[in-house]
Amino acid sequence: MNKVILMGRLTRDPDIRYSSSDSSMAIARYTLAVDRRFARRDGGANGDQTADFIGCVAFGKSADFAEKYLHKGTKVLVTGRIQTGSYTNRDGQKVYTTEVVVEDQEFAESKQAAADSGFGAGTSDYRPAPAPAAGPEPGADPGDGFMNIPDGLDEELPFN
Repeated sequence: MNKVILMGRLTRDPDIRYSSSDSSMAIARYTLAVDRRFARRDGGANGDQTADFIGCVAFGKSADFAEKYLHKGTKVLVTGRIQTGSYTNRDGQKVYTTEVVVEDQEFAESKQAAADSGFGAGTSDYRPAPAPAAGPEPGADPGDGFMNIPDGLDEELPFN
């Protein structure tokens, strides 16, 4: 099984490109800074890396989502799979790659929490859906949130 689950912040805005086929498809590439769970044993000097920087690639609708809603500093939860590959660079050297192919991505914090932490305040087009109008239902007691059951209905209820 090849399954990856990551939570981290984007290190920069996603790089969006489009395939050159007849049905052009969006391809988004971004890097997540994922905090390490434990500090280094040797204590290390100040400035030691406390996060891993993991390359991610999303295709199609996931790439469209990344282009529209993700930006530098956004905290996201990503699930996907690891994919390895290789290519020969311009100098003739073989370069090996490892990246996460995104299968699902979602916000890992609210927009307000991001603004409070100083990450990406006011730089996103993301707008949460408006909350449904919540009015008291007929017969509801606003004090405890439960509906009042009129007397004499005990025998009609399907449970005791």
